[in-house]
Amino acid sequence: MVTHVPVRPEMIGWALERSRMDPESAKYPQFRRWADGDEAPTFRQLETFARAAHVPLGYLFLPRPPREEVPIPDLRTIGDAGVRQPSPELLDTIHLAQRRQDWFRDHTRDRGQPELPFVGSVDADTDPLAVAAAIRSRLGFTVETRRRGDALRTAIDLVEGLGVLVMVSGIVGSDTHRKLAIDEFRGFSLTDRRAPVVFVNGVDAKTAQLFTLMHELAHVWAGRSALSDVELDSPGVHAEERWANAVAAEVLVPRADLEQAFEGDAGLSSIELLTARYRVSALVVLHRLFDTGLLPWDEFRQRYLAEEARGRELADLEVDGRSDGGNYYNTHLRHIGHAFARGVIVDTLEGRTLYRDAFRLLGTRKHATFTEMAERLGVA
Repeated sequence: MVTHVPVRPEMIGWALERSRMDPESAKYPQFRRWADGDEAPTFRQLETFARAAHVPLGYLFLPRPPREEVPIPDLRTIGDAGVRQPSPELLDTIHLAQRRQDWFRDHTRDRGQPELPFVGSVDADTDPLAVAAAIRSRLGFTVETRRRGDALRTAIDLVEGLGVLVMVSGIVGSDTHRKLAIDEFRGFSLTDRRAPVVFVNGVDAKTAQLFTLMHELAHVWAGRSALSDVELDSPGVHAEERWANAVAAEVLVPRADLEQAFEGDAGLSSIELLTARYRVSALVVLHRLFDTGLLPWDEFRQRYLAEEARGRELADLEVDGRSDGGNYYNTHLRHIGHAFARGVIVDTLEGRTLYRDAFRLLGTRKHATFTEMAERLGVA
């Protein structure tokens, strides 16, 4: 005799909403009936449902839905309006980054490496121009440097060279079926004096990823963990987000350089020349022109709205992994971060970390993959 589980229909409905699953999907026709209370699942069916919805099985037996909160300061809130419940993809991504951070913190401590002096060296009241100058000085990320090749890859390498773990991904872990939503978040920072983490949503355009990288690095400089959506032109942006935006904008488009490079014409061709010079989006260039007084408000709004519309049409041209030519190893190393992967691999080769633990940390199950990553990172 088949035994059905007396799970509360509201818990099924909550799990469906939480996972953004379509209850009318032909793949799972019974989910809607469970949520409506017309049927009860068997235990095995409930296990299948929990896996599909990416929800802990035990949650489904609770009397009411739990309150899930982002485990770091959420700076996405606009004005007095709360941000919707975080998706399981966002929560799992943050938790995965935290586990990697925990490992790397112990790794640096065991090796006697010093704490990073720039973490928490300023606060959100510090002049953004001064903070940007300090970041540029430490990075060596000049306008000329970024024009020599892949500006984003160059910036990531320089940031990792400071001791910051950088992870750029558009999926949860190695699961290509669990994509991250750009309308939910663009990046986050996990501040730590030994193992700070910057995560960039890889679904975004490359120019936007570069801006997010510098935005989150500003949070690290301020010693603050933060979840961000990096909105440039919203009236309700959190004060700390506005500050981080200002720092990132000055790092990428230095005021003094812009004043020399701008020839007074804000037409499309001139804006494109500036975006090519600084490797940022046209929206960032327009904002910088307005902020520095080089573009009046009326013209700024007209150009900005037109560029937003054009940007939406081009949004799908730059997707996660395309610049890697579909190469698995390039993409995967970008997801977990070169610095993190190098640390795990070296520790494992030296006998400090078990291979099974290394495979879990690196998101692989194959020794051949481990070996190939080691060779690509030059630590084999």
